[in-house]
Amino acid sequence: MYIRFKGGTEMKSYLQKHEKIKYNDHWSTPKEIYDYYINTKNYLDPCKLYDDRTDIQNYNYKQNMFINPPYSMISDWVEFAINNSYYNNTHVVLLIPSRTDTRYFHRLLNYGVDLEFIKGRLKFGDSKNCAPFPSVLVHLKNKELEEMK
Repeated sequence: MYIRFKGGTEMKSYLQKHEKIKYNDHWSTPKEIYDYYINTKNYLDPCKLYDDRTDIQNYNYKQNMFINPPYSMISDWVEFAINNSYYNNTHVVLLIPSRTDTRYFHRLLNYGVDLEFIKGRLKFGDSKNCAPFPSVLVHLKNKELEEMK
């Protein structure tokens, strides 16, 4: 399954440097995190709603969302999250790598977010190993509209 974003970009599979196994970036969210946001708080998971014929930027949801994006397209999902949070005044939570030197991370900081750094490294899907990077939960709320309430 591929996800198309504005411009028709497709997710790319990649080869792990030290292994000859082909991987992609469709990894399941760790169960504890998924259960908390999806099953306990009833947040929408928009990532599972898209396929290769879908342009995510055309969709707006008026409900809170939890997004564990395909990591090859984090920037597109960040823009989607910001737009939905701002225009629909919803709470959006992103689970992303804690890469503070990236453009998408600074785009989130400029928007104004709450960060919840995760201690240790997460295991995604059925992987036996932890991710090779730290992770962070990014909470987006439309602060301007919140202040007006």
